Amino acid sequence: MSERPVLFDLAWQFAALSLMSIGGIIAVVPEMHAAVVERHQWMAAQDFVTLFALAQAAPGPNVIVVTLIGWRVAGGLGALVATIAVATPSFLITYGASRIWRSVNGRDWYRVCERGMAPVTIGLILSSGLLLSKVTVDHWGSLAITALTVVSLLKWRNSPLIALGCAALAGLAGFV
Repeated sequence: MSERPVLFDLAWQFAALSLMSIGGIIAVVPEMHAAVVERHQWMAAQDFVTLFALAQAAPGPNVIVVTLIGWRVAGGLGALVATIAVATPSFLITYGASRIWRSVNGRDWYRVCERGMAPVTIGLILSSGLLLSKVTVDHWGSLAITALTVVSLLKWRNSPLIALGCAALAGLAGFV
């Protein structure tokens, strides 16, 4: 198979995801997973989660996951195509919206729309967390670590680094 259709598919998929990514790229992880793992079968679910985890561990924006997926699918050119494809539509929309933002900012309908987007964004991000948990939770230890992490972050508002450190220790101890 030639590289051109894969690059075109990468560009098309990530440009479309960019248009749906209300709240950032994390909000469309389930759809990204469906496209990359299920529809195109570019990688296994575990590979997808591994790339996602690597992107989260790396400093910088969450969109790094797109670059890593592009790299895994089509090498350096795939990384470049996927990154440009995911960044360009949202950049253009943001730029255009910022040009008119000042004139509509104080209007009632604008505030209603803005408040209405918060639950949509939260729901999208929660669905991303559920999808990633479903792929990685395959053992009672990983289920316990996931549950304890969620509880500690919600109840005590601990740093996620504490949960990450505890999960690493549990892995070293053989619980996961």
